[in-house]
Amino acid sequence: MREIYRVVLEAQAAAIAAIRPGATTRSIDAAARRVIAAAGYGPRFGHGTGHGIGRDIHEMPTLGRRSKPEPLAPGMIVTVEPGIYLPGIGGVRIEDDVLVTPSGCEVLSNLDRSLKAAHV
Repeated sequence: MREIYRVVLEAQAAAIAAIRPGATTRSIDAAARRVIAAAGYGPRFGHGTGHGIGRDIHEMPTLGRRSKPEPLAPGMIVTVEPGIYLPGIGGVRIEDDVLVTPSGCEVLSNLDRSLKAAHV
C-alpha cells in the first residue's frame, strides 16, 4: 500500500503539473495514467482522473481517457483524483481541487500528504 500511495501521489502531481489554459481534459488524464502505467498498475486505474466542480459536485468537463478532449480555461475548477485499486486488498485515491489560472493552476486543497497523515 505504501508503494501504491507513492505512485498515486506521483500521478496526481504529474496531472496537476499539466493543468494550464488550453491543456485538454484527455492530456491531464494521460499525464496521471502514464505514471501509473509505468509503475505497472495501468489496469488497476479504471476510472477517470477527475471532473469539473461548480454548482454541482460532479459536472463537466470530465478528465478521462474517453472524455471529449475539451481545452481547459481560466476560472474552471477541476478535481484531480487518480487511484489504484487491488481486488481483495484495497486501494488508494488522492483528490485535490484545482483552479485553472491564466498562467497555470492553483491547488485549492491543503492537506498533509505524508504517509503518517495518510495512515498507510
